[in-house]
Amino acid sequence: MPSSSRFLLASEAIFSNTVWREFLRAGHHQHLYTRLIGQEETDEFERWLAQEFEHPATEAIRRAVNDERMTAEHWKALIRFTVAQDVRTPANLMDFLARQQETLPALMNETLENSVRDLEEAVRTGTRLPTPEPDPSGAFPVKVITEKNPNGDGTIRTEIVVGRSLWLWSLRHLLTETIKKVPDNRWTIVRAPGDISWPTTDQPVVKLRYMSADNYTYGGGWGVPKCDIFMPLSPKHLLHNFVGRRSWPRGTVLDVATAQQIRRIIIGHAHRYVFDKEESDVPLILLRRVSLADYQQEQATWKNWHREQSEAEMDFSR
Repeated sequence: MPSSSRFLLASEAIFSNTVWREFLRAGHHQHLYTRLIGQEETDEFERWLAQEFEHPATEAIRRAVNDERMTAEHWKALIRFTVAQDVRTPANLMDFLARQQETLPALMNETLENSVRDLEEAVRTGTRLPTPEPDPSGAFPVKVITEKNPNGDGTIRTEIVVGRSLWLWSLRHLLTETIKKVPDNRWTIVRAPGDISWPTTDQPVVKLRYMSADNYTYGGGWGVPKCDIFMPLSPKHLLHNFVGRRSWPRGTVLDVATAQQIRRIIIGHAHRYVFDKEESDVPLILLRRVSLADYQQEQATWKNWHREQSEAEMDFSR
């Protein structure tokens, strides 16, 4: 999809849970999390996100932006909320689908061949194969098809739709299993100095590999050493973790140069939208590219998204 961004103004002084919902609504698309169970549509996944990650973080965010004391449970809820905001975005969806299109066919073939070898060896030696542990994130959306030939042998093949259902399965797996490995210590909240404020974007969580002011990438990860992870909580409050090292003490007011650099990094990480409390330097940091053709193409893609995904899921379930 085309690379462009839109700059919106946010008049709220605090990114409360209500405001976060408005940001998320602007930053995602209708039916992004809808899926089919049988022939029925359900928004169960979005309700699960709200129940498990958004609602528990409400009090933690309130305390954070009011500089109040936070317990270990508040920090845990805030970190879980941050992980969810990192993975639930349209940008994450597009990256995921592109990555799976490239790597999944070879991985599925390798897994299937290894499984057949293990099965043949078990039959030959009379060994009982171990029973797989149940997956708490739900059934992996794959179809296994066996065909027996008249001569006694047969073939096995797997089919999978690289689309919404696979993405939602991966999110639930990450947010129930992988999230357990996210460090829950060394997190802090720092403040912007003077007239500088933190914007936020439709990719609100930044995972940064920082070498210098002119040499950094957004390719960091939750467990990658020396990775800066941060997310704005309000125009003045920034959640921060420096993986493997201690961050600033909570409540630290950053110097102007550091704050301006972080502001540029946040804006540069935007996918389509930047939200700021006032018109400022956003158009200078993130240049806008205007293309009616690209805009119309992207709008058409999202307009057809739900129908195409639903049809693929229905065909796959038959």
